[in-house]
Amino acid sequence: MTADTILKASSIITMDPVSPRAEAVAFDSATGVIAAVGSLAECQAAAPGVEPTDLGTDVLMPGFIEAHSHPVLSGIYTQDPAHWIARSQGYPTFADVQALWRKVDQSLPSHQPVVFYGLERPGQGAPELTNTDLDEFFPNRPAVVMDISGHEVYFNSATITFNGWADGKPPADPEAARYGRNADGTSNGRAYEPAAVLAAAGKVQAAAIPHPLLSAARWYRKLAEAGITTTSEHAFSTAMASAYEALASVTDSPIRVGLYHATTDPSFTQPFTSQIPEARLWKAGIKMWSDGTPFNGTFAASFPYLDNAVTRNAQIPIGPSGDSVMNYTRVQFDAALDAAAATGLQVAVHAHGDVAVDFVLDGYAAALSRHGLLGTDHRWRLEHWTTGRADQFERAVALGVATPLAAYQFIYQDDMFDGKLFASDIGSQVCAAGDAVRAGARISFHSDSPVAPAIPLLDVQCMVTRRTLSGELHGPNQAVTVDDALKAVTINAAYHLRREHDLGSIEEGKLADFVALSTDPYTVDVAELTDHVKVRGTWVEGRKIDLDAFISEIQAIDPSEHPDLSDHAARNKCC
Repeated sequence: MTADTILKASSIITMDPVSPRAEAVAFDSATGVIAAVGSLAECQAAAPGVEPTDLGTDVLMPGFIEAHSHPVLSGIYTQDPAHWIARSQGYPTFADVQALWRKVDQSLPSHQPVVFYGLERPGQGAPELTNTDLDEFFPNRPAVVMDISGHEVYFNSATITFNGWADGKPPADPEAARYGRNADGTSNGRAYEPAAVLAAAGKVQAAAIPHPLLSAARWYRKLAEAGITTTSEHAFSTAMASAYEALASVTDSPIRVGLYHATTDPSFTQPFTSQIPEARLWKAGIKMWSDGTPFNGTFAASFPYLDNAVTRNAQIPIGPSGDSVMNYTRVQFDAALDAAAATGLQVAVHAHGDVAVDFVLDGYAAALSRHGLLGTDHRWRLEHWTTGRADQFERAVALGVATPLAAYQFIYQDDMFDGKLFASDIGSQVCAAGDAVRAGARISFHSDSPVAPAIPLLDVQCMVTRRTLSGELHGPNQAVTVDDALKAVTINAAYHLRREHDLGSIEEGKLADFVALSTDPYTVDVAELTDHVKVRGTWVEGRKIDLDAFISEIQAIDPSEHPDLSDHAARNKCC
């Protein structure tokens, strides 16, 4: 292979077990393909006459990969002009959220719609809101408040009027979704699950966010600033295709995206075609949700919440919920799996509770057998594993099921889960990465953004130390090594996206996607990893990404080309 560029670094961490360290890498800038990795002399032999670019003290790694995310939704919900009100963003209590609401209502022009994302009922001490609760803060303007899970939305009376609901009554409940209603049938300012959330919030979102593509681009920028070069969309619908194509089409686009087509879109079995090269934007699989979320009591678990002031104030059912909150019957799930299996793509199913994990594994085992896939490299995925058990990881490995882990549930929530929402023998074991590795699983970590910020180095720090952002220790038996954790955000994540052949490590023949780090992550105290290791920049296919140029390129796109993007984003379900 030819090469016209050489990068030299203080060290190159290749994530290739055969040659884990190198001094230089040579690649062809036209194709973005790596031609040589090794010593500077070896790379100069592959690129005669090329003057190396010396990165000085920087350390080069493969670009970080997040195997489960919602990037367009993340941008629309968290970036200006929307308001991100999660605890991780400086709103630790409901009083802090309420103070922001008052400030926003006083500072914006009258009747301008507003959108807030990330309310955490148990973590912030918020109740399940009604329209009259929100009317106190927003008496005139339409206001929408999204639960952090994406499964529930709250809105005020002005929103009900804005939606044009006759006599204040929402329409009939959509399939697999519902509206909150008062005894007289009028809306109580709540909606649950994507179809109802869309109808309740979509019109307000479209009015409040005039350039949703720019909001999405700002999130792409955050991903790149965290060192990410590849991610996924885990609730793709065909209506979002043009937005992802636009984001991928500009010269300095920093992110590759694998699309997982939600079965809630009638066209989910259809192939994805695009003018964008498949290496940049591709249909990776089919997505379903088996249960809800631990944030509000809708995940399928064999154990109860604790009965205390935290759960009572958040109005969470104590349970255990068992299979009563499952989104499918077994017959329905089998039919959906059969339709997905017929596409030949990966199947990915969300499961937070241990009952949901058993349900999905049972369904997978039967479907894989029906379709002759047992023992093949099907790589069907089970997403999140928040309360997955050791025996369940062992079963997944035996079935060939991939195990992307919701590191964010531990990092941002385990101080709440361990001893406040759940008994410590359950709460301390959230995101049991140690059990997964001992079972032989290839783990990856994800933020499920916008549920949490996407920061791979923080995932590594917290999953190795088993300490949350507060420094509290939970379940040290579930800790993994630094090497396991770095694999989880590089080569293992590429494996989960079926892209390990060209991404995830720095090897000859792979694509030149890199992240430059200020310090070698193997050499610092892992408890202080994010203090000592900073992202200096990223390369995609050998091109050093200019994020300012990327934002300018997206700003130049006429927002009227994507008039319904906010509506389509509201269809997405995260968590």
